Order: sequence, then C-alpha cells, then structure tokens
Amino acid sequence: MPRYTVHVRGEWLAVPCKDSSETVRWLGKEALRRYIKNKPDNGGFDSVEDVKFYLRRCKGLGLLDLDDPLEDAVDDNEFVEVVLEGDVMSPDFIPSQPEGVHLYSKYKEPDEYITLDGKSLTTEDLLNLGKGLYKIKLSPEAEHKVSQSRLLIENIVKEHKVVYGITTGFGKFARTVIPVSQLKELQVNLVRSHSAGVGKPLSPDRTRMLLALRINVLAKGYSGISLETLHQAIEAFNACCLPYIPEKGTVGASGDLAPLSHLALGLIGEGKMWSPKSGWADAKYVLEAHGLKPVLLKPKEGLALINGTQMITSLGCEAVERANAIAKQADIIAALTLEVLKGTTKAFDTDIHALRAHPGQVEVAFRFRSLLDSDHHPSEIAESHRFCDRVQDAYTLRCCPQVHGIVNDTIAFVKNIILTEINSATDNPMVFAERGETISGGNFHGEYPAKALDYLAIGVHELASISERRIERLCNPSLSELPAFLVTDGGLNSGFMIAHCTAAALVSENKALCHPSSVDSLSTSAATEDHVSMGGWAARKALRVIENVEHVLAIELLAACQGIEFLRPLRTTTPLEKVYDLVRSVVRPWLKDRFMAPDIEAVHRLIVDQKIWRVAEPYIEKYRMEHIPESRPASPTAFSAESSLSMSNSSLHDHNESQ
Repeated sequence: MPRYTVHVRGEWLAVPCKDSSETVRWLGKEALRRYIKNKPDNGGFDSVEDVKFYLRRCKGLGLLDLDDPLEDAVDDNEFVEVVLEGDVMSPDFIPSQPEGVHLYSKYKEPDEYITLDGKSLTTEDLLNLGKGLYKIKLSPEAEHKVSQSRLLIENIVKEHKVVYGITTGFGKFARTVIPVSQLKELQVNLVRSHSAGVGKPLSPDRTRMLLALRINVLAKGYSGISLETLHQAIEAFNACCLPYIPEKGTVGASGDLAPLSHLALGLIGEGKMWSPKSGWADAKYVLEAHGLKPVLLKPKEGLALINGTQMITSLGCEAVERANAIAKQADIIAALTLEVLKGTTKAFDTDIHALRAHPGQVEVAFRFRSLLDSDHHPSEIAESHRFCDRVQDAYTLRCCPQVHGIVNDTIAFVKNIILTEINSATDNPMVFAERGETISGGNFHGEYPAKALDYLAIGVHELASISERRIERLCNPSLSELPAFLVTDGGLNSGFMIAHCTAAALVSENKALCHPSSVDSLSTSAATEDHVSMGGWAARKALRVIENVEHVLAIELLAACQGIEFLRPLRTTTPLEKVYDLVRSVVRPWLKDRFMAPDIEAVHRLIVDQKIWRVAEPYIEKYRMEHIPESRPASPTAFSAESSLSMSNSSLHDHNESQ
C-alpha cells in the first residue's frame, strides 16, 4: 500500500493510500482531515471542505496539479507539503526547506568516494564533502582501530569500572556512578538534554561538513564508538540525511556540545532532519524514507558523538578556503584599479621586496608584476602616462604587497592550524586501546581554532579596508581624473555614489566583527568547565567578515571596470582585459542609473566561484615559469650572520660620513 509523508503547518503526517488512482486533491484533504482530527480546536477550521490549499513537492517545491492521479504525480513514500491559502505562520515555524532551496533541488547523489582514516583529510576535501561531491567510506586501518577501542569500552562496562562518561554522569555529575542497566539511557539523555541550541539551522552544505568531520575524528579510533554506529552515521551522510543543527549555543569547550548534540539527535531518529527528497521532516521519517534505521546508542556513544571542536573547525575550514580565494583575487582587482588610476608599477620591483622577504609580500608583488609588466603585456593605458610627472602613488596602490601580503601569510598560518585540527582526536576521555586504558584530558577545548579564526577575521578584513579606499579614489574626480562617481550626466545620474557607501558600511561592520571572541570566557557547568574558547562565534563571525570582504571587492571590481569605459579606446594588459571581459559577460557598462544590487551580486558570484582567479591564473603562472628565480619567495634566513654584520657596519659608516 503506498504511503505519503505530508507536511501541514509544521506537523508531519503519514498518510496511507489504498487506491493509487486517488487524486492529489484527495491526498491534501485526507492530510488536512487527520491534522484537524488531532487538534482540540479543529485547527481553526469548520470542515475540510472550507479549506483552500495547494500541494507541492518538498524536493524542489514543484507544484502538483490537484486533479492528477497520485500514481502519476507522486512516488511512493514521497514527501509533500500542503500550503494553505492566506495562512499566517508563527515566527518560530520551521519551513520544509532551507534558505536557497533552488541550490539543493538539483542535488545529484555522487558516485565517487573519499576514504577517511582520521589523519589525512584536507580542507579542500572537507569543502567538497560539504558540497555533496563525494560519499564517504572508511579505510581498513580505521575500521580496525575503531573496533579495538570499542572492545576496551565493552570490557570497562563488563568489569563495572568507574570511568568518566561511560559509567558516570557528566560535568558536575562526574562523581555520580550510573548502574549498568541505565548506561544506554544515560547516553540518550545526554544527547536530548544537550540539544539546546538556538537560531537558524546550518545550511545543508555546512551540516554535511560538520557530519563528515565528526566521522573523520571518530575514524581515528580514540573515541570508543562502535563500528556499527559509525557505519550508520556514514550511511546517513551518504544518503544526505542531515539533522537540524541550530547555529548558536556552543561556547567551544567542552567541545561544541550543543550543535553536535543536535547532530546526534537526528541520527537517533529524534528532532528534525533534512534531505533533498524530504525537506525538513521528523528525523524518523527521513531515515525511514531512505531505508535507514535510527542509531541505538551504546555506552559511551552519545559522548563520542558530541564531544569535540567540529562545529568551530568545519566552519573554520570554509572560512579559510574562502579567505584564500578572495585574497588571490584581491590582487587582480587591485591591479585593475591601479591601471584605471594610472598608477606606477615601480613599487612592485623585485629588489624592493627581496629586502623585506615576507613570503606573502613577495608573492603579491610578483602577481602584480605578472599582470602589469608592460614588457610582457603591453598596456596602452600605461603607455599613455609613461612620462607623467607623478613620482609615487597613494598607499592604497603602492603598499598592496605589504597589506595584501600579510593577509596571505595570515591565511597560511590559520590553514595550518585548521588542517591539524580536522585530523585531531578531540574527545574526552580518550580511549587508548593499545594501552588498555582511558585518559581524561582537554583536547575538546577550542582555543586553537578560536584564536586562529579571530586572527583570520582581523587579517582578511584589511582587504576590504584598503579596497574601500581604492573605491573612494575611483569615485572621487579630484583623485581619479574620471567623471564623479563614474557616470556621465552627474546630478541626473548618481552612479557609484551609494555603492561606495555600501562598501563603507560593510567595512565599518567588519570593524565590530573583528573584535576577538576568544578573549572572552564565561564559566559553565557549575564551574566544572571554568574556561571556554567561544570559538563558535569566532567561526561564524569570521565567515561574516569574509562575506563582507567579498562584497566590497565586488564593488571595487565593478567600479574599476566602469573606469575602463572612460579610458577607451585605450586597452589595458591582456590578462586584465580578460578579467574585464568576464565581468562584462554578466554586467553591462553603466550608461545611466539602474538597479545596482543585481550587478553587485552577479560579480560577487564570480568572486565566490573563483572565476576571476581562473581567468588570470594562466597568465600569472606562465609569467612565473618565465621568471622562476624572481618568483620564489626569498627565505628569511637568506642572509648569513656575517653578511648581516657587514651590512650593519656599512650602514653605520655611511651614517658617520654623512655627519
């Protein structure tokens, strides 16, 4: 007998159908009848016949024709939603789909797998797992280690040993010994009570990253989880069954307890869960629809699922990868602005940067040379002001290697910490099968990723700060020698006037967001957990800072391309002309005022998808191959102690002579 799961006003109803020739209208009325039957006030309706409604699929939100037979319109066990005309829902209502559902309606189950072993996951791998490009499987070595650590847990239970989190309560209740008969209930109670997060749910991509990262940590074999339960978590990931995880509620020690508890709650068939097939629904229905069974927690397994820094670190992984993408493209955008403002390339000379050999600074200067070198890429714009009387440019142009450079070095530093963290065991207690013991420690403390992500936000913000000043130079006719706000008929048209204001607003917002969350700590759990990292907020606000930076640079790129229009028919270098062509493929020139927000969003999408970088990268790398010695960042230890002393003495001699 076919059965359908129907969403009505935030409730899910299982509706069996004896006759598949019944219509979609019948399904809607039957679902409403069952909904009304369960309500003391009949849900506010006099009868089903008085209700006007339509039905749509939860996957993709496609509308269904009420007169179509069910056998033709809906698959068995499909999830559908009854939408009541003119219905007003409470503000805390959970819709059946996440924001941006159009991005998930085209979800295609991947064919390829990534093998997790707990020690070799990369940030790029985790981002791709979040995008749904791969399924997961465990390495044989990981399966063996997981099995061995589970044997130790089972022996502890059999021998009635008192071990934290296995046969005792948690936090302040660590000295309360729990009877063996209640050990499974202990784990379920832990997950339920700790599922206390608030706020919007994580997006499907971020939930996939969180689940994949938790699986990777469990695969190390130091958590005591059973292989059966770990395989069930992997099956849920591979089926894209994703629990409802509110983004707020973690203090970052003892791990990300609230969000990871919501993750575990879905796996045990409670709370809400999302899949492309079902939308948001009761977890038990979603698992059942994909042929999966809820996890039945064994001793220690609830704790194994919720104790760790995976919320901070998975969001941090996205942050560091997006930061890396925007940092590379910021150099290209700034180079285009420099061309429009008729700046000089002398500040990017190899010898200047060899004298202050920070790797990021050296690399940024090299990228500028690769895009602007007139011997390599002739520029008619550069040639037009070759003999001007300007000696040097403003800092926002001249100092890009120094300012952008430290951002690149910051990202490299943070990425190294995140890479270590995603392959670390962060449970408590740790289960050492080879030693035959469990040891309580503090690997769950999120201070490492919290501090790193606060640093990342501070570093990446500077790309927007300096970009906004370049936008000012582009829009200000006294600085750019271009029409005010980059538009003709100024006064009738306002051009980029408010786009610059938007950039300024985002930079100001970032200044507040860059206040480090990890400098704060509030004692929790009756002073048992008396120092915490606040890493969850560090990760979330780092992503907000980066998104703001992306938008500011999108505005600069739009403004620079508009500036090019006023320099025509002169052309810039070949790689920068390619960047201009890419922008013009999605945004036409600004001839008179029009709705600007879609233009900003279109260019923002080019930046997020790294299309600006992909257009310019071949030219940068070709230039690198032709200038290999100069493209290598100089080593900080390149000078010997003897040569350093010689330079010092020489400087002293010159100084004395000048006196």
